[in-house]
Amino acid sequence: MHERIQQLSPRLANQIAAGEVVERPASVIKELLENSLDAGATRLEVDIDNGGIKRMKVRDNGKGIEKEDLPMALARHATSKIHVLEDLEAVATLGFRGEALASISSVARLNLISSRDESGKGWQVSAEGRDMQAQLAPAAHPRGTTVDVRDLFFNTPARRKFLRTEKTEFNRIDDTIKRLALSRFDVSITLRHNGKGVHNLRAGSGRVEMERRVAQVCGPAFMQNALHIDVERSGLRLWGWVAEPAFSRSQADLQFFYVNGRAIRDKVVSHAVRRAFADVLYHGRHPAFVLYLELDPASVDVNVHPTKHEVRFRDGRLVHDFLFGSLHRALADVRPGQKDEQAEEADGQENGAAERISGIQAGEFSGQQKMPLSNRPSPASLQQQMNTYGALHQPYREPAAVAEPAVPSPDAPPAGAPVAPMAAQAPTINESANGEDVPPLGFAIAQLHGIYILAQNEQGMIVVDMHAAHERIVYEQMKVAHAAGGIQAQPLLVPVSLAVSQREADCFEERSEVFTALGFVLQRAGPETLLVRQVPTMLHGAQVEQLVRDVLSDLLGQGDSERIGEQINEVLATMACHGSVRANRRLTIPEMNALLRDMERTERSGQCNHGRPTWTQVKLADMDKWFMRGQ
Repeated sequence: MHERIQQLSPRLANQIAAGEVVERPASVIKELLENSLDAGATRLEVDIDNGGIKRMKVRDNGKGIEKEDLPMALARHATSKIHVLEDLEAVATLGFRGEALASISSVARLNLISSRDESGKGWQVSAEGRDMQAQLAPAAHPRGTTVDVRDLFFNTPARRKFLRTEKTEFNRIDDTIKRLALSRFDVSITLRHNGKGVHNLRAGSGRVEMERRVAQVCGPAFMQNALHIDVERSGLRLWGWVAEPAFSRSQADLQFFYVNGRAIRDKVVSHAVRRAFADVLYHGRHPAFVLYLELDPASVDVNVHPTKHEVRFRDGRLVHDFLFGSLHRALADVRPGQKDEQAEEADGQENGAAERISGIQAGEFSGQQKMPLSNRPSPASLQQQMNTYGALHQPYREPAAVAEPAVPSPDAPPAGAPVAPMAAQAPTINESANGEDVPPLGFAIAQLHGIYILAQNEQGMIVVDMHAAHERIVYEQMKVAHAAGGIQAQPLLVPVSLAVSQREADCFEERSEVFTALGFVLQRAGPETLLVRQVPTMLHGAQVEQLVRDVLSDLLGQGDSERIGEQINEVLATMACHGSVRANRRLTIPEMNALLRDMERTERSGQCNHGRPTWTQVKLADMDKWFMRGQ
């Protein structure tokens, strides 16, 4: 270690800076493509050799660079994107640090050609890991810029050894291209690897073109299970596509989130998304989404990290609540028939008629028992709604034998004739609909193995897990009743004493309303002691001490906590599970139809309380293929 302080050489300074922005070939591609987009490019061509280790070339049709500015483009702390401090505080471009090209050229052989007009005359500048003493030379080039980067880390062998295989490095580049492609639907992108075409993404601005690109990047299965959302409030707008909870992933590989067009990873965003999916996602699974948040650039700081993957919101709580509320409501509205409505709405928008197609309301079909359409029943009406299922939660009893009709006449049975067997009661779609629209889940026709309800709709056959479906219905009703009736609390005969830190005790005094609103009564009994005197009735017997500590930890760490509410919901979910119709409970056709109608109007009815799907559609065309009909 040298004892004297000395100025670093430009070359060494650039190589140190390169370590911040040039981690691997994908980092180079990201910086070059962002520069192209900031230059107004609408067409990008990317050529990769040997996973980017040997060569990376990016060509665009942007504005180009002036001849006099080309040497400056390879200098440190040089940029055309910010000039004063106010520009830095409201950055609207993807890149602005002014060190990307200088850093890249310090660890690779870089050649830059650019032209400002359509004459075909341009200028080039080159650098090969040396001090920035670039030499200009004329070169033929259409309007735009081409950056050719060869032999990455050729002069820093220690860093080159950390690169992975060609396949791994190219997959990183491919991921970078995909993230950027989803941020700019108006830009066409071509990617070639070792001379072979990989992507040819055409530009488009309509919703159909956007969804086509999303399907190309995320796969057609994502779009088939995706819901389109567009919510605007308080100066914030969230739009994009979120997959239904049933389309969950074993890893977080289909999560794209953009803030003002910039792909980011943020704790506030992650927490809001995780909370929104908490009630519908199977344990250990990850949601899939392509979402865009738009807000005032002055409300978000993008200069938090050299790679600009992280951001800092000026009002993180506002953003968090907006994201959670928007996604929570979108997922709550997932119910049978909604995707058909969205498809019709998209078609209407493409035709210039942006009319929202109203959902089919349950209970409006002839032959079906009408039920209240409100999703927020009062506590007094819950029992009445539960009776609709014919006391489904009661123990199973073998039905009494039914005698055959003395005079079989399906058209006009004689008065006083015995009731026909259950199978004979199932109506066909034509009989039930009676000229009206068929509901999304159709009409029940049978019960299979005492577990599944079989129904037919216009598309084919519906199979419903009756316990899972009834469990979600009961759970949602219990949550609504619990919220309407308030949280019932129970005093403890012997208060629970908690030894906490002074910081935690101070936090309790500052945020005591959080505990009070959720049915807890705590009292500070000393500098480092809290007494729990009252707990919510539903949490009687729970580990109160650990729960209070966890809530305090959340309040100190993130300013809020949902742990108490989550535990209450867990108790409600358990109660709903045990109170729902069990397997081998024989249902009548009216009971099955009543369950289907309630599914159509119950929030989150596509999943049970544990995240499992409650129903599936088997299309008639698929059944025809099974039996080779029409082939």
